[in-house]
Amino acid sequence: MRLLLIRHGQTPANVDGRLNTAAPGPGLTELGERQAAGIPVALQGDVIDGIFVSTLLRTHVTAAPLAADRRIDAVELPGIHEIGAGSLEDRSDRESVHRYHRTAFAWGLGDLDVVMPGGVDGHEFFERFDASIATVSALHESGTAVVVSHGAAIRVWIAGRVTNVPPSFSGDREIDNTGVIELDGNPDDGWVLLSWQGSPVGGSDLADEAALDPTGESLRD
Repeated sequence: MRLLLIRHGQTPANVDGRLNTAAPGPGLTELGERQAAGIPVALQGDVIDGIFVSTLLRTHVTAAPLAADRRIDAVELPGIHEIGAGSLEDRSDRESVHRYHRTAFAWGLGDLDVVMPGGVDGHEFFERFDASIATVSALHESGTAVVVSHGAAIRVWIAGRVTNVPPSFSGDREIDNTGVIELDGNPDDGWVLLSWQGSPVGGSDLADEAALDPTGESLRD
């Protein structure tokens, strides 16, 4: 199947550089709403068979324009929400952000026993994300599905599950709000990365270079 992983639109926490991962989470900024509105236009040449969102509000709002345009009801999945920040929640200092990244991307590199401070380990993350992606694959095994998820969760899952690039690939790259990552494959045979679009689907006019955006930044930053 063809899987389009799309990061949600910009939130106030993205602008402030805060680790905001708890449910239900914030909605979108005005720019984030414009980013979401650009998704149907950017995907106008694609046949979309299913649209899926996480338990967090920002993915529902991001998917709404595409769902309305395609007349498809977005389905909430229980396992594709953001990697919880645990005791680092709502922090924006550099050390907390770095610790969050070091922990999450250790999972992507294969060290699943590392525990997020006050949170879970990598086994729990991959189990719940894998289970939801397996549901998507079972429903649309020969089609194209859109999954609207979150910056850190998308990149860590790709690091651990994509077979044609090294695990460090996604950690070294940013994913901007409404950035699209295209994969092909299935849970049994594995996933191949087809394209990585780190910019918003609407182009540079919908990018916010001033936003601190802790869950979308490269580990090189």
